[in-house]
Parts: sequence; structure tokens; C-alpha cells
Amino acid sequence: YNLFLISNIAFFHFFLVIGQPAKSKRPKEPGENKIKPINKKVKAKPPKMRERESADSSLKSQSILTQVMDKGHFQKLAATLSLSAGQSIELRCKGSNVTWNYPSYLDTFKDSRLSIKQLDRYGQLILANSTAADTGEYSCWLQLCNGNKCRKDETKTGSTYIFFTDKEELFVPTPSYFEIVYLNPDKPAVIPCRVTTPSAKVTLHREFPAEEIETDGTDIIYDVKKGFVYQHPTSDHKGIVYCKAESQGAPQISIKYHLLYVEVPKGPPSTTIAASSNRAEVSDSVHVICTVLGEPDVDVNFRWQYPGQESERPAIIQNFWRLINRGTGHTTRISKSILLVEDFEARDAGNYICIAQNLQGETTVATRVELN
Repeated sequence: YNLFLISNIAFFHFFLVIGQPAKSKRPKEPGENKIKPINKKVKAKPPKMRERESADSSLKSQSILTQVMDKGHFQKLAATLSLSAGQSIELRCKGSNVTWNYPSYLDTFKDSRLSIKQLDRYGQLILANSTAADTGEYSCWLQLCNGNKCRKDETKTGSTYIFFTDKEELFVPTPSYFEIVYLNPDKPAVIPCRVTTPSAKVTLHREFPAEEIETDGTDIIYDVKKGFVYQHPTSDHKGIVYCKAESQGAPQISIKYHLLYVEVPKGPPSTTIAASSNRAEVSDSVHVICTVLGEPDVDVNFRWQYPGQESERPAIIQNFWRLINRGTGHTTRISKSILLVEDFEARDAGNYICIAQNLQGETTVATRVELN
């Protein structure tokens, strides 16, 4: 009996030492040796995060932007968010110097529903009583400043596109009932009929001849955040179009868009200058016209240098522009600046210089007016 008891105790002791389940052991740290030498400190290696960080860079950029939920809870935002129109929303962006971006019309009308504050540890954006027109991208980033110069910290940004759904307003409202879209062969053209409900079915239609325009997913695609995108615009696409949306109810029609085909050389303004007369009598009225032909959606700025400028001789300067159809399906913008000198005097004789500038550069032209 004693032998039996001793053998059982030995077996039970063997089971405790050899058969003990692993779950009772302390989990090993990443990089920790399986067996530690006695009385020797081993520094655990940090986990390799470089590959993971590069793979999850998009998630990293979202990390500083959160939504304040009920009862003080916070939620990190995904690429898109859907809320019902009428709801209020509070966003926070971590950092002591935060810049925000949001639908531009909120600034245009200085909407009192929008409140932006900078606190010690975060920036705060609150939008109260939202409407379908508030649908769009909301983003933030940290500013790195050195003295008066600041730049965007590309590693600390966050953005989300918010749909404020409204069954009465499937299309994001616009301030006008008719818009011009320029078709340039060098870049995609966007017909901005955006929807407030991401699940809505949206189609594109030509007004004349009345037909639906096929969206093939290659040359013409639909982006729920932008609208219909013509990847390679041609003159065949010009005309008047509109969009139609359906979502659990009667279909709704967007505003109309006039598609104008544009094909003009890129570069500094193509500028000419001419005077009403290159010889003037005393007391004559003389006007000098500076003309630029260019792309319809490219603004032109004018500056003048003229003989009476230093003596503060009064001159009237008027700037305007208009679109013209060249008869071949192409549209061009004519920008003009007119300088008018009344009661011509001896000090008004000399060179009249016009400097026209756009985003690609500037062009200087001149003409001379003499006194008879």
C-alpha cells in the first residue's frame, strides 16, 4: 500500500511539472527569448512596425479626426459618414494648431450654424441643424509654424465625406439653376450632380436629342462624391445635360449643365493692344484696348503703365470678359481692359503698356500715342 501511495504521489508530481497547461504561464513579449539566462537582463526588441505603418498610412491619417458621440464618447471616422439632415455634428481634431476645410458655401454665406474653435489640445467644429446642402468633405490638419511661416503637416491629417441625407433633396442643392461645364481635351471634366443619399441610383441625360447617356465606367464614370466624370472630353460631348436620381420614391431631376468644348493653347495670355488713334489732338478722348484670348475658365489680371501715371493723371480703366463660339464647336473667352484718357494733353503722349497675367505667366504689350 505504501509503495502504491508513493508511486501515485510521484505520478501526480510528474503531471504537475510536465503536464501543466501553457495558459498559466506569462505571455512572452515580442522579441523575447524562449529561455532566459538566469540573472541576465534581456532587453525586449520593439515590434517591427515600419511595414504595417506604410500599409496602414490611410488609417494613420484618419487618427486625429473624431466625432463626438452621446455621453462623451468619441468615434474615429471612416472615409464616409451618413447622417440625416437636421442632425447636428461635432468633430474634433487633435492638436494645438488645427486648420479645417469644409463645403465652401458655408463661408460664402457666413453661416451662423457653423462654429469653429481652437482649444488647448484640439480643434473643434460644430455644425448645427444640418441641411442637404452641407453634404461634402470635412477635413483637418495640423500646421507646423516657424515664425510667420506655416506649412501643412502631411503626417497628421484627417478627413471624411459626410452625406446629410434628405429624401426631399436627393441632389445637393446649388445656388443657381444652370451651370457651365468646360470640356478641355487635356483634363477630365466633372458634371457636379452630387447626391445626398449614397445609395441613390443616378443617371445622366442629354436634353437634345432626348436620351440617356451611357456610363461605361471607363470614359464616363460616376463618382458619388463628385458627380459624372468625363475622363477624355471631346467636342461630341458638348450640349445641355441633366442628372436624374431615384431612391425609394419618385425620381428627382438636377439642374441643367451646359457643356462647352474648349481648345486653346496653354501658356501666358495671348495678348494684343490697340489705341483708338496713335495721334491725338489736345482735348481729344483716347482709349487703349488690351485684349486676351484664352480658356473660358482661366481668369486674366491686367496692369497698366501710362505716361500720366507718375503725375497722377486721372484715367478710367474698365475690365470685362465674355465667351464666344468660334463656329467649330469650340468656345473661347475674350478678356478686355480699356484705359480711357479724356482731354488729352502733352503729358499724355508716350507709351501705353499693358501687362496681362494668368496662372501660366504674363505677357506685356505696348503701343504709342503721339500729340499732333
